[in-house]
Amino acid sequence: MSTKFTEYKGLDLPNVASEVLDFWKKENIFEKSISTREGNQPFVFFEGPPSANGLPGIHHVMARAIKDIFCRYKTQKGFQVKRKAGWDTHGLPVELGTEKELGITKEDIGKTISVEQYNEACKKTVMRYTDVWNDLTEKMGYWVDMEDPYVTYKSKYMESVWWLLKQIYDKDLMYKGYTVQPYSPKAGTGLSSHEVNQPGSYRDVTDTTVVAQFKAINNTLPSFLKDFGDIYILAWTTTPWTLPSNTALTVGPKIDYVLIDTFNQYTFLPSKVILAKNLVGKQFSKGFFESKDASDFDNFKASDKQIPYKILSECKGSDLVGIRYEQLMQLALPYQNPENAFRVISGDFVTTEDGTGIVHTAPTFGADDAKVAKEAVPEVPPMLVLDENGIPSPLVNLQGKFTSHTGVYAGKYVKNEYYKEGEAPERSADVEIAIQLKEENKAFKVEKYVHSYPHCWRTDTPILYYPLDSWFIEITKVRDRMFDLNETINWKPKATGEGRFGNWLKNANDWNLSRSRYWGIPLPIWRTEDGTEEILIGSVEELYKEIEKAIASGFQKTNPFEGFEIGNMTEANYDLVDLHKNVVDEITLVSASGKPMKRESDLIDVWFDSGAMPYAQWHYPFENKELIDGNKAFPADFIAEGVDQTRGWFYTLHAISTLVFDKVSYKNVVSNGLVLDKNGHKMSKRLGNAVDPFDTLLEYGPDATRWYMISNANPWDNLKFDLEGIAEVRRKFFGTLYNTYSFFSLYANIDNFNYSETTIPVNERPEIDQWIISELNTLIKTVDSAYADYEPTKAARAISDFVQENLSNWYVRLCRRRFWKGDYGQDKIAAYQTLYECLLAISKLGAPIAPFFMDKLYRDLTLATQSENFESVHLADFPRCVEKYVDKSLESKMEKAQTISSLVLSLRKKEMIKVRQPLQKIMIPILEESQRAEIEAVSDLIKAEVNVKEIVLLDDASGILVKQIKPNFKTLGPRFGKDMGLIAKEIQAFTSEQINKLEREGEISIIIQEKSIILTLQEVEISSQDIEGWLVANSNGITVALDISISEELRQEGIARELVNRIQNIRKDSGFEVTDKIKVQIQRNGDLETAILNNEAYIKSETLTDLLVFVDELESGIAIEFDEIITRIAINK
Repeated sequence: MSTKFTEYKGLDLPNVASEVLDFWKKENIFEKSISTREGNQPFVFFEGPPSANGLPGIHHVMARAIKDIFCRYKTQKGFQVKRKAGWDTHGLPVELGTEKELGITKEDIGKTISVEQYNEACKKTVMRYTDVWNDLTEKMGYWVDMEDPYVTYKSKYMESVWWLLKQIYDKDLMYKGYTVQPYSPKAGTGLSSHEVNQPGSYRDVTDTTVVAQFKAINNTLPSFLKDFGDIYILAWTTTPWTLPSNTALTVGPKIDYVLIDTFNQYTFLPSKVILAKNLVGKQFSKGFFESKDASDFDNFKASDKQIPYKILSECKGSDLVGIRYEQLMQLALPYQNPENAFRVISGDFVTTEDGTGIVHTAPTFGADDAKVAKEAVPEVPPMLVLDENGIPSPLVNLQGKFTSHTGVYAGKYVKNEYYKEGEAPERSADVEIAIQLKEENKAFKVEKYVHSYPHCWRTDTPILYYPLDSWFIEITKVRDRMFDLNETINWKPKATGEGRFGNWLKNANDWNLSRSRYWGIPLPIWRTEDGTEEILIGSVEELYKEIEKAIASGFQKTNPFEGFEIGNMTEANYDLVDLHKNVVDEITLVSASGKPMKRESDLIDVWFDSGAMPYAQWHYPFENKELIDGNKAFPADFIAEGVDQTRGWFYTLHAISTLVFDKVSYKNVVSNGLVLDKNGHKMSKRLGNAVDPFDTLLEYGPDATRWYMISNANPWDNLKFDLEGIAEVRRKFFGTLYNTYSFFSLYANIDNFNYSETTIPVNERPEIDQWIISELNTLIKTVDSAYADYEPTKAARAISDFVQENLSNWYVRLCRRRFWKGDYGQDKIAAYQTLYECLLAISKLGAPIAPFFMDKLYRDLTLATQSENFESVHLADFPRCVEKYVDKSLESKMEKAQTISSLVLSLRKKEMIKVRQPLQKIMIPILEESQRAEIEAVSDLIKAEVNVKEIVLLDDASGILVKQIKPNFKTLGPRFGKDMGLIAKEIQAFTSEQINKLEREGEISIIIQEKSIILTLQEVEISSQDIEGWLVANSNGITVALDISISEELRQEGIARELVNRIQNIRKDSGFEVTDKIKVQIQRNGDLETAILNNEAYIKSETLTDLLVFVDELESGIAIEFDEIITRIAINK
């Protein structure tokens, strides 16, 4: 085994990932990460299964990185973390993709293609991109068991789902109901309320709206309205296509209504209309004027630009109940009790927020409408007509088309979005209806209106509310328990759990389980034709036995599962069983009373499939019973998916676990935000702003991609994805870490350091070593806490800051001479050991986020030293914080050195004075004695770092430095609001003593309007005025004044330092080893020669020069130029 550290010629993150991936595969590192933790406490993770009929996007890299981070971290912490992959194989995405590929629609299934053929096509389609998903999973470093995934179309999985349904059914929490439900004509199925409330489902659309005039039947008017002639009742709708199905008008019983005399703006005929008093101003705004002058009405002409109106009478809504009106569009009548239709009824849900305060009521297409119509006495019938088979049906069919009962509208889609591309007519059904009503004097107002309308989450088309025969889970009976259990779950962010999810649970509706599709898990309920007897099947065994009974009774000829062995759990045995629709629909069972029972034709909501995965992935309770009952694989300790899953997987996991087990399904959940483009827009192929995940990983590598995504924004915030950001992470973080390791390996190999010496106790190492070890242990504590609290962004940023600011920019830079100069004694060994320990810890801390690079770093370090015997960082233990090594006073002292150095360097940059040019001194006002002691302790370090000769600490700088203070309105505004002006005025009047106190203590108390207020440093901006010959800056309560005058002696030293830099560069470019001694010839230059002679010992020492000579002419040398000096230089061994 080599004791040399591997050295590299450049940073190539994609190549590192490729090499490490090969190593993982060859050595089965993922499998070992589980097997080496055998017997340890399990950490349970659930994989939210993707559907493999679509390609992965860059957002999947983000989602999977978040999952991977915590599983790797928990493995490092000693837990056994099994991660079973899964494939979501049923539902609309698969069916719609298959139909598109086959060139068919839902209506063709069972006609031009059999259900069996269709389901076989779905089975092939759904796994099409499995290889692509597996490839991404490997390349991005997501560890999940893809060898034994759960697949939702497998019989074992489906059997467990049936068992869950039986538990819910046996608790009397399932029922069948004919109700108005969300329905997607384009998808051909009903939807649950949580699907309709997916993020993005509601969107603003511009629709044609109509305020329709319903003509009251005079002899049904109350007495106070009978002497006014023809009266119209106004009702507003944003869905004119529902007007042919109107059977009632609903008023609010306590709302004030008025009768108004006016003219129709389209036919110009006299018109007396009823609407809510509060909405007169809205409906009679543009084009109308109020008038009590009879001549305005007598002289009105169609050509007039303004139409007069006046109020004739007032009443309450309850006074209007019972009025009958003429059917608006006489296309069809309800097949039952038409005499009870077309009348005014009362409803408490009516408001005067918009419209007319009178609701057009179509019980067929609205849940509120159906409820209020049913509660009316006598009951108002919905607009249902008998189809060609004598079955009651709405005037719109399941494809979203008007039926043959609707005259000129028959066969037209009610929404243009339902037509195939390029086939939609110029005028939608809504527009045609509006035009007809205008012509017939039945429209009071027609206008375009922008409103929010629900769309199908899969077809991206508008949904309808439609009467459906559906099976429901009675969520309303358990939603309070669901809410209480949710209070025990740790949500990241908390606001999503308490707000978005918690509020949803409070008002959750019953779950519409039925889906009128073909590829999915069938609803396992068989019923007699009259619906009086039914059975829900909860297992293959139960179904097998019921089939045998049906065969004995003569209702079933054969058993399709013949050969299946009850109790045999082998895959081969279960391959004999197919529980899909094309098989089970052919099974007739026998009821207890001897009647035939047919299966209810619907499938179940695919979200139930997903929510069943904690149990179905293990074929519970038929196998692996101990995993669930013994809490070994349930509930999950951690899950993570997108925020949209609050209406999807998060919800159904929680619902099923509450319904069946009365417990939570997961303890910790990270709800991811969206991955947007760099401008904050949603990514899509259509917009051309989608990012290919494979191209990104190939160009930048998975480590930089993951680190960028995690460090840039909290997982639950939206990420504005920018490839430039990955490049910056690669350069700043990984480049810095790579350079730090390269520096270490170069000099460690020269000195043959391999950590074979006894570890030098930390307290015997130099103070700079003790400081970085203290910072390292503070970092370990911070990162460990962040990971434990599911805050990966905090962890990534803390590691980045440590590597770039503390380790590279401070420790290595200040200690570099210890590595390449001097004997191999205790000081140098301490430096090597300290830097080695830091790099080793960083490899472990960063491994969950950057698994490839950190494994490479870990193995490069440990293979050369054998300090640890783990094959991979992912098999190693997470670092532990050693509290005795944490020295906060030392950290504070060094932080002041860093702050002062940063201020001085920024002043040099501002004045364009190179760091190699020495300056005489800096002045620092001292706020308190502890500050003096800390700065004095690090003064030599500061002087060396910023290249100044002396530091002067001032007890009283009032005569030298003038400080200014002003309010920070960005922080004051949100906190103090309208009082900000008073506070700002007080701040601007601060004395120097108050400013010093605020800087010293970090806060100050002031009195505003007799109230005491605490101000902090973050709420003000303190600066200092420059003084002649000096530059002044301040930060973190420290003010620095830099003397920028340069004496001749300082100028010469600066020249010497520039020369050292040029010699070092020529050494490097010439390929000299760092230990080679050299001879230097320099072409004479007056200024340069003087500077060299005055600093010769320094130059020779820094450059390992044995002989330095001046010559008059040097033709073979290299030309160098800096400041105003031009010369040539030659270097030889």
